[in-house]
Amino acid sequence: MKVLTSNEFLTIRDWHRAVVGGKNMILRRTSALEHLQLFSGYMKEKRIEVYAKALGNHMNINYHIVDTFDCIDYLRIGNVLCTSISQTVNDMLDDFNNIDEQSLIEGLSRFFYMNSNSFDSLTIKPENIELFNSIKDWAIEYYDEV
Repeated sequence: MKVLTSNEFLTIRDWHRAVVGGKNMILRRTSALEHLQLFSGYMKEKRIEVYAKALGNHMNINYHIVDTFDCIDYLRIGNVLCTSISQTVNDMLDDFNNIDEQSLIEGLSRFFYMNSNSFDSLTIKPENIELFNSIKDWAIEYYDEV
């Protein structure tokens, strides 16, 4: 199957709709932050991260296989399923050593400023609180550094 990259589309959301829209997949991690418009993404991006119940035939999708979507907090934006911001942040904190840290920090920063300088509406799992507290100041100060 042809690999579609982000620069073939006007927006990241258009790209996601073309590749995973209407399919039994949930955007996760950096792809979810992009779709939630909390991270702007990268030029010529090829990889999309999803939860799925089975492997698909897209070479540019990183499939995280799960038995059920029951324990995943997600929402529908048009024809695309996407993890909630709290689910996304917790997923990334759970696997912090293997994530795109840039996307997480930028996403948290945008979230903070879009929510009246607060993280109060985020639900962070108890096992992730210490790590979250250690990086949240990076997010708050992110745009001060740019």
